[in-house]
Amino acid sequence: AQLRYSVPEDREPGTSVGDLAKDLGVEVRSLASRNLRLVSESGQRHFQVDMAAGMLLLDSRLDREALCGQSPTCSLHLQLVMENPLQLHRVEVDVLDVNDNAPQFPKPEVVLEITEVANPGTRLPLEVAEDPDMGSNSISTYELSPSQHFALSINVRGDGVKMPEIVLEKALDREKVAVHHLTLTALDGGNPVKSGTAKVTIHVLDANDNPPVCDPPISKVYLEENVPVGTLVAKLNVTDLDEGPNGDMEYSFKISNNSPGKFTKLFSLHPRTGEIRTKDPLDYEESSAYEIAVRVRDKGSPAMEGHCHLRVELIDINDNSPEIVLTSLSSPVLEDAAPGTVIALIGVKDGDSGDNGQVRLQIAKELPFKLVSSFKEHFSLVTNGPLDREKASGYNITVRAVDSGSPQRATQKTFYLQIADVNDNAPNFSSPFDTAHVQENALPGTSVFSVSASDPDEGSNAKLTYSILHNGMQDVPISTYFRIDQDNGTIYTVRALDYEQDKVFQVPVEVKDAGSPALSSTAVVHVFVLDENDNAPTIVYPSVPKGSAFHQTIPALAEPGYLVTKIVAVDADSGHNAWLSYQLQETAEALPFQVERRSGEIRVAQALRESEDPHRLVVEVRDNGTPSLSTSVVLVISPEENSVQDFSKSLDIPKSSPMDTNLTLYLIISLVSISLVSCVMFAVVVARC
Repeated sequence: AQLRYSVPEDREPGTSVGDLAKDLGVEVRSLASRNLRLVSESGQRHFQVDMAAGMLLLDSRLDREALCGQSPTCSLHLQLVMENPLQLHRVEVDVLDVNDNAPQFPKPEVVLEITEVANPGTRLPLEVAEDPDMGSNSISTYELSPSQHFALSINVRGDGVKMPEIVLEKALDREKVAVHHLTLTALDGGNPVKSGTAKVTIHVLDANDNPPVCDPPISKVYLEENVPVGTLVAKLNVTDLDEGPNGDMEYSFKISNNSPGKFTKLFSLHPRTGEIRTKDPLDYEESSAYEIAVRVRDKGSPAMEGHCHLRVELIDINDNSPEIVLTSLSSPVLEDAAPGTVIALIGVKDGDSGDNGQVRLQIAKELPFKLVSSFKEHFSLVTNGPLDREKASGYNITVRAVDSGSPQRATQKTFYLQIADVNDNAPNFSSPFDTAHVQENALPGTSVFSVSASDPDEGSNAKLTYSILHNGMQDVPISTYFRIDQDNGTIYTVRALDYEQDKVFQVPVEVKDAGSPALSSTAVVHVFVLDENDNAPTIVYPSVPKGSAFHQTIPALAEPGYLVTKIVAVDADSGHNAWLSYQLQETAEALPFQVERRSGEIRVAQALRESEDPHRLVVEVRDNGTPSLSTSVVLVISPEENSVQDFSKSLDIPKSSPMDTNLTLYLIISLVSISLVSCVMFAVVVARC
């Protein structure tokens, strides 16, 4: 069973709370025999049982506020145990509140501040007074001492607590009254009414007419892009001439539609110190600068704010290498390309900026090319001198890009440029003059000489064709004597040559390539005809018909050494083939005459006998050729008495005929020509060396 009682909190110990025996329906005298015991669930002894009267009594004075605080209900729970038989009863005692506590403010004196420019209607919240009592004994209302500037307003919160506020009813003038002294009274609803007071001192403050000021309002800082997270970027220099809360500032980022708050992900702002620090890695290539707007708000009433603008410009670190982009390449390029011909278009990129992004392109100085800046970050590779495919058929061009950072970063790119041939080289003979020899009477088609020419060009520009030119020096076209193989330059005879007719030929040879236009050059081959012993000696004196003899008389008394006559002979051949020797054919008997081997003079060799018969001499004239050729003349020498003869008159030796003079002239011309050709060839060899 459960019993319920109530007792006011201010009752003295021994006060009766309830009649247990009656309410339990037991005899009072049986309580002792049944060993009735009272157990408190809280462990504190607030009640006792009068065993003689069967009454529940207070054991100590109760304080509801101490037991239950601000709880709207306050109950104490007991357990009543009886034996024989064992029974358990629960007893609940409600402690009733009495108005034993007066309202009390947390502070006996409240100091408030209000700016002198506060508008009427401005409210100054006050602290709520405390009253431990509950219900009607709690705070009922507040009262404010009379004032011409202030009035009291009471608002009720959702939990029923009344909130006092001082309301400005009339504008303040700090210069007239700087401090207002008021009394705030809190009244409870008890009977009798209890109250508590607090002094309210209102200081009229100078108006918060000085907002926070940034110095400078717009500032700029430079920061390297690779600084570690947490690096101090800047500490804002902000001042507020006001004091107290008006000068106590709080910092925050200002974000607007025109200024997206991307920087808030990278920077942090301390609300009290105004220190701006990095909170994420910065990358110049992502953004080179950040505009940070900061709002600085004081704690004045009304609060005033200032604005700082900080521009953070990142200093680029050379962390990107240049990149070379070959936009266009004209390959092959003709070797006769004019200086300034564009070969390639090259672009360069560098993610860095400033000096770190300033890229210089370089190529080897020995190359016949140069780089020309077309416009920013674009270059043209142009020819810077003549190209010669014969010296270089192509170029490996290495372009090196170097930035101006510190340390520098560089990259390079290599590409091959082919040089195309043009017909800019004429064929060139190994020698402009050559000498060849050919035997006279050689069969037609005999190889005389092979000229050789070269052309450093390639393809059709280097395909050579040989031909013989007509130089007009011979009466008969040179092509009637010689021909040339147009492919290999071998010169052949067309017909047999006669040394006695033509001793030397100047054969002009032209070589021409197959380019367009074709280029050519010439050389002269001096072909010397080598003499063969194909002409027998011819006796000029004495001139006798073939098969006849020459008769010559001499004095019968001619002494030895007497010049009888002189055989004069010539040979159309030359050199050794024209060297003549004279001799007498052997006879059965010795002849008193002899012939001079070289001069052909016939002299008396021994004294003649009187009345000697005529002598028949056969004089043979033989050349020095191989095989040797000869001719002979028959002389009949008759000794006569009294034959005295002036040899100079009788010996009718013919003078040199025009034919002999011409022959000598030809020999002289041949020797001079050979000497000149030799000198020219020697000079050419010296010049080439």
